[in-house]
Amino acid sequence: MNLRRSLPALVPLVLTATFFAVGTAESGTPKQSPVNVTPGAIRFDSHAPKLDVDYGSSALELKYIRKDVDKTDGCTVRNHEETEEADVQPGAGHVTVAGTRYDLVQFHFHTPSEHKFGGRNTPLEMHLVHRSAEGKLLVVGVPLVVGSHSVVDDVLAKLAPECGDAVEIEPINLNRLLPPDHGTLHYTGSLTTAPFTEGVEWYLTSPQHVTAATIARFQGLFTAGNAREAQPLNGRTLVEVPRI
Repeated sequence: MNLRRSLPALVPLVLTATFFAVGTAESGTPKQSPVNVTPGAIRFDSHAPKLDVDYGSSALELKYIRKDVDKTDGCTVRNHEETEEADVQPGAGHVTVAGTRYDLVQFHFHTPSEHKFGGRNTPLEMHLVHRSAEGKLLVVGVPLVVGSHSVVDDVLAKLAPECGDAVEIEPINLNRLLPPDHGTLHYTGSLTTAPFTEGVEWYLTSPQHVTAATIARFQGLFTAGNAREAQPLNGRTLVEVPRI
């Protein structure tokens, strides 16, 4: 799929409601994430290494990630960097790029999407976080839009409370977290939460479907959102890369 031509088709998939990301541009360094994906920022490089995905099945532990444990009202107030995070069993999945293996550690969610597409957010975004043996990070970002039921709905069927037990989830096929289309856009950016460390390899996929009920459930917990606003590209481009 030529993502340069297909990018405008992403915009109508976004819900018509306007979403505003929470927080400010906390860092002035030049390679921050997320970013706004526009057709003019996309290029093709036939020599760019492909993203080789090797996912299996895994049971999951869905837990609430707190950022305000030192506050007396932390169990009722939502910090904008908090989220629901699913821990993956060690060795259950990995990706390989240019000979370097990155193991899937966890995946978590933001509302609205942290990355924008043609200036618009999608209702949710899923980040699949991978780490190499040397500690280098690679994140696969999956925009989530309203549609038919997917395995993501199973993951978010019951949300973990902020101050309570994690939710145990029966094994899922991790491949089903990703959309059927195998095109991705690659750029180098940063963590989207403090300390906003740079050098993170990002791969953005085409949209995956979730039901409206799942979106409403997650947004009902994070009513003010938990997404960082888009950061300047500062001359960076996004490279079309297929996953295999």
